[in-house]
Amino acid sequence: MTTVRLRAEGPADGVAINRLVAEAFASPDTRLPAEVRLVEALRASDAWLPELSMVAEVDGELVGYALLTRVDVWPGGVPALALGPVAVRPSRQRRGYGQDVVRAALDAAAELGERLVVVLGNPAYYRRFGFEPAARFGLTSPWSGLGDPWQALVLPSVDGSDDPVPSGEVTFPAPWSQI
Repeated sequence: MTTVRLRAEGPADGVAINRLVAEAFASPDTRLPAEVRLVEALRASDAWLPELSMVAEVDGELVGYALLTRVDVWPGGVPALALGPVAVRPSRQRRGYGQDVVRAALDAAAELGERLVVVLGNPAYYRRFGFEPAARFGLTSPWSGLGDPWQALVLPSVDGSDDPVPSGEVTFPAPWSQI
């Protein structure tokens, strides 16, 4: 039986994460996928939350990666999170590592008291985590026009309170404009 270790990214993981993301998003017409540049730029920005950069490790090899970074909902600048990129080493796909690392990231965010996560991705995949079309929450972004792939998830409150979910325009940090 394979044991998966789920943990936050460590100081020595940067190169391995970049390699993993590059392999997962490889394209014959691109030397370095935009997602690698995005991770590097987010890592150097105020949006970076190191405890929410999660890896899945099997036998010392990083096989999965999920990143949550800070975004804001306006009006009011209410803090929220954006999920992405999510990557699994191509030779290890379809084994649940992506699901494991996304769940670990979402669980860590909930433990930190975060309440709202947005993602742009395949609705069939992200629905398993509880994501719904963001329009249902009154959330807009530059990607709202894409419809159902623009999604949101309300995380459970740490203290059991039922605080209202913010609605409005989700603003992303500058690195997101590079992709």
